[in-house]
Amino acid sequence: MRKLVLSGIIAASVAFAGTAMAADGAAIFKAKCSPCHGPAGEGTAMAPAIQGNDFFKKSSVDEIAKVVKNGREGAAKKYKQFAIGMPAQKTMSDDDIKAVVGYEKELANKK
Repeated sequence: MRKLVLSGIIAASVAFAGTAMAADGAAIFKAKCSPCHGPAGEGTAMAPAIQGNDFFKKSSVDEIAKVVKNGREGAAKKYKQFAIGMPAQKTMSDDDIKAVVGYEKELANKK
């Protein structure tokens, strides 16, 4: 019985820790995206605004995640007025990408 209770406590601790460590889209955005897109997604001279952006409003999470993961360079650039393209974020986990895209969709709907 004691082992069963201990196993239950360990399982609950692991489940809680997993939830606490879930990806934080706002923190990831601040660290990886805001230098180009602005702290509140308002855009900069380097990259377009996310606030009010129809691509972020209308595209699915998977469509946006694909752009974040693979980037948009050269002929694939959507916003030709910016000198650089969207760099690929190949080192980000799928969970982190989905978290940041969820946050970006929130920002898009602010305007």
